[in-house]
Amino acid sequence: MCTAQNNNATSSDTASLNAVTVTAFASGLKWKDVPASVALLNKQQLMRYDGTSMVPLLNTIAGVRMEERSPGSYRLSMRGSLLRSPFGVRNVKIYMDDVPLTDATGNTYLNLIDLNELSSIEIIKGPSSSFYGANTGGAVILNTDDKRGIDAGLSGGSYGLFKEYVSIKEHTDKLFFGLQQSHTQSDGYRQQSALRKDIVQGKFNWKLNKTSSLLFLGFYANLHYETPGGITQKQMDSLPTLARQPSGSTPGAVEQNAGVYNKTYFGAVTFRSAFAKHFNNTTSFVFNHTDFKNPFITNYEKRKEFNYSGRTDFQYTINKGNSFTLKTNAGGELQYNNSYIRVYDNNGGTLGDNQYKDRVYTTQYFLFAQVNITTGKWLFQAGLSNNNLQYKYSRLTDSSGVYPITKKTGNTVSPRVGITYSIIKNVSLYAVAAKGFSPPTLAEVLPSSGLFTNTLQAEYGWNYEAGIKGSVVNNKLQYNASFYYFALKDAIVRRVDDNGNEYFVNAGGTIQKGAELWMNANIINAHQGFVQSLNIWNSFSYQPYKFDSYKSGSNDYSGNKLTGVPRAIDVSGVDVKFMHDYYTNITFNYTSSISLDDASTVSAKPYHLLQLKMGKDFLLHKMKLKIFAGADNLLNEGYSLGNDINAFGGRYFNPAPVRNYYVGIAINL
Repeated sequence: MCTAQNNNATSSDTASLNAVTVTAFASGLKWKDVPASVALLNKQQLMRYDGTSMVPLLNTIAGVRMEERSPGSYRLSMRGSLLRSPFGVRNVKIYMDDVPLTDATGNTYLNLIDLNELSSIEIIKGPSSSFYGANTGGAVILNTDDKRGIDAGLSGGSYGLFKEYVSIKEHTDKLFFGLQQSHTQSDGYRQQSALRKDIVQGKFNWKLNKTSSLLFLGFYANLHYETPGGITQKQMDSLPTLARQPSGSTPGAVEQNAGVYNKTYFGAVTFRSAFAKHFNNTTSFVFNHTDFKNPFITNYEKRKEFNYSGRTDFQYTINKGNSFTLKTNAGGELQYNNSYIRVYDNNGGTLGDNQYKDRVYTTQYFLFAQVNITTGKWLFQAGLSNNNLQYKYSRLTDSSGVYPITKKTGNTVSPRVGITYSIIKNVSLYAVAAKGFSPPTLAEVLPSSGLFTNTLQAEYGWNYEAGIKGSVVNNKLQYNASFYYFALKDAIVRRVDDNGNEYFVNAGGTIQKGAELWMNANIINAHQGFVQSLNIWNSFSYQPYKFDSYKSGSNDYSGNKLTGVPRAIDVSGVDVKFMHDYYTNITFNYTSSISLDDASTVSAKPYHLLQLKMGKDFLLHKMKLKIFAGADNLLNEGYSLGNDINAFGGRYFNPAPVRNYYVGIAINL
């Protein structure tokens, strides 16, 4: 599946989608031939909105929901709920230029990535444990830009939004060098919701010889965002800009100066080699260090994380043209995390007395093998992985010294089988059966309650999917329709105690069956006239998910709506390019009501979002100049984008901004 082309995309961009080679499962196949539901976002699409947030961009993709409780506080869900993610990105494996961003604990700091650093995003929906390790949601592959030139931009908007970026990239026959810098800040729509983010990224690629290359990718990110916390329905209706208010003896978010401070150093080295006929290998090594601080309502956490990763993939290929192609992959990935965690009293945003000191060592690895066979109109893909995760935990106390706890998931095998049949040249049918496996993350075995649990089990399940994708009418109408059935066992669900501290339990199972449809129609494609290009597109998700065999104490939630999941999401867009390089993008998003507690007694109401962007491109000698302006939430809807599910005290809602605006300018040399 792919989202619509941007207004600046030429007719060849649209027509060539079926010819685009995707990296999903290292298959090197055309989009329509991959036996999976895959979404592609090119460079123009990444800049379709204000260029500061991934949220509106990823929410154009059927089956994907991204939330933002406050600027910089991301949550990402793919074909599932946010039962496990009160904050952060979990249960989705994310890579950047073939190296893992997701660490051994299952966490990904996606908010450290700037859109201007990327050339494309590839999203694989559904369990992909057979090739990418532990997940039941899917995988995201981020690709950086190697295009030569100098890019710079400035933009600003409502609520103190400001962004600037500069990128310099140069290359010779054997060397590539790139350096990017960006700064983003915002005052936020609500109390205690300001953001400041600074990123410096470098990339160096050295072509050693005809068959091998060495790539270095590194960045430093300094992020601070405030966390306003949830409010009640009454507070949202009367004054949605409020942060979480004091309750009894518990202070509010403003009094505690609640927020997140994240300083991360990330470095990766990748060696690629075609070391023999039919054989090649890609091997990566990653190190990153994160200094994390989180003044919360009830405590102040300081955490130092050291992460080490390695991945290798050996590939053997035999290509005899259309008659027969064989491609096999075998390799493994090893990740290690060493976390030093200190939790203190929070005295109005400053450190108080120490509550406890923890040390956690996390080791996760998986081995994988995969085979692709193409013969005639058929493509067969089969993969298998063996996954293992272990936590070693110890707490230093004054009375008893160190007491260790070890939690293991044991070896878990995750198979996947996919088939594609090409009906005609540009239309393919596909079917998939895959097992997903997702162990509890560190944030779930050691949540904000401060109690380590070794009883929480990994969730797992089989996904069955079938679909059709391709194009008709000379590529003027492109589409992807898919239907899936995912039965998840031992689903991990968030709970909250009386003090607002979270903990997690296994909640029986869920039945996640649904349908997705994406279409893009290239109505007009001309080089003259007032309207030179007109694209109309639509992404639709139908998700009637339910709990299955879920009992908590005397409560039986079996058959209830799955918490945190809208039943239907429909996103439509119109992209128009006019004469003299003027353009307009219009997006309309309908999201149905969302159940906010497991008992299905509280729901967030449906909402309708209307977004608009207009601009003009100039070509001045060797310089391209872009000016643009846009508006978000033109209908001035009051809605929550990032609900706190199963929240204590009715504090379910994190209101999103009402109508707001932005303007910007970008230069390319």
